[in-house]
Amino acid sequence: MIDIRLLREKPDEVRAGYQRLGTAVDLDAVLARDARVRDLKNESQTLQAEQNRLSKEIGRAAPGEAREQAKAASLAFKEQIEKLAAELTAAEAALEEQMLELPNLPHPSVPVGKDETENRVVREEGQKRTYAFAPQPHWDLGTKLGIIDFERGVKISGSRFYVLKSWGARLQRALISYMLDVHTSKHGYVEIYPPYMVRRECLVGTGNLPKFGENLYRDAEEDFWFIPTAEVPVTNLYREEILDGANLPIRHVAFTACFRREQMAAGRDTRGIKRGHQFDKVELVKFVRPETSMDELTALLSDAEDILKGLELPYRVVQMCTGDLSFSAMAKFDLELWAPGCNEWLEVSSCSNFGDFQARRARIRFKDKDAKEKSRFVHTLNGSGLALPRTLIGIIETYQRADGKLDVPVALQPYFGGATVLG
Repeated sequence: MIDIRLLREKPDEVRAGYQRLGTAVDLDAVLARDARVRDLKNESQTLQAEQNRLSKEIGRAAPGEAREQAKAASLAFKEQIEKLAAELTAAEAALEEQMLELPNLPHPSVPVGKDETENRVVREEGQKRTYAFAPQPHWDLGTKLGIIDFERGVKISGSRFYVLKSWGARLQRALISYMLDVHTSKHGYVEIYPPYMVRRECLVGTGNLPKFGENLYRDAEEDFWFIPTAEVPVTNLYREEILDGANLPIRHVAFTACFRREQMAAGRDTRGIKRGHQFDKVELVKFVRPETSMDELTALLSDAEDILKGLELPYRVVQMCTGDLSFSAMAKFDLELWAPGCNEWLEVSSCSNFGDFQARRARIRFKDKDAKEKSRFVHTLNGSGLALPRTLIGIIETYQRADGKLDVPVALQPYFGGATVLG
């Protein structure tokens, strides 16, 4: 949620920000609703003051006609105040609904562009492997090796589901353990194991609701929502809290399954395990001071890159333009690994700085104990560290051998008892 004071005081600046995003927003309607809320508050306060004055008169007045008239006037004011209170409640709810629909404003460093075709490749890292044979895509190789079972996945759950088997399942588990170990031991993140279902207000806090409810799975009877990413429960760990500034930055890492109803584009990613309704992910979440958040974004990106470097997977860093920012992000970088079998770059992490956008929605503040200033909103950041199954695809396709087996990346060999070849 953007700051309503910014909208009141610098509406042209906000309009310019949304123009950079290429987003059509009726800010005049929001400002009109805000003005109505403030008018109702002022009117209510005026009536309340008058009622208080009459109450004092009643207390001082002697029994008789004057006192009864004052009582009648006070009762009339009370009825007006109650009516205004109902109007104010409705107006505030409508204003909040409008504010929750406004996307975050882009950071000045974000390049302007209309869509993903205008994102910027910042750099490439690592060397693409060469093969003396035609590298196979993971859907063929995985089936031949008996580690991915597409047919049984569809049989038990439908399209976009699959089953990992044998050392294929162990490979994914090894990747998750490796990621968690690196982020906790090397990067200093505190590991969290959160619930996979959350309350509605948690998704409002991270910006998934109300705008993107159609992409989420829900238990309608109890109003539990299945998480689309660990970002949701981990960010909401501190919802409606004032954190001690001395404890910032707070860094958490969490492994969870993720659930999304997103409709797959016809003909896009239709083969293999690149896109599905359920997938695993290791997520990095930060709570930081506003003045350090862009530096923290750089550090977050580096932490995610370390996994790709450790696995010796070629990758590139892509900066999102304004037209491809997510709803909640003010700046975002993607990490894409090279998949030689698919012959394409696959996104395995989006590292985002949300500024105070999520913190305002979730009411997460911080305060320094000795500071005279009021509490301030933290800045939140998150990024995949990394996402499965695309990292799994990268391992299967990159480390395939001419004999159909797989070499084990050096970083993962300890998780296989020292084995160097699988298959």
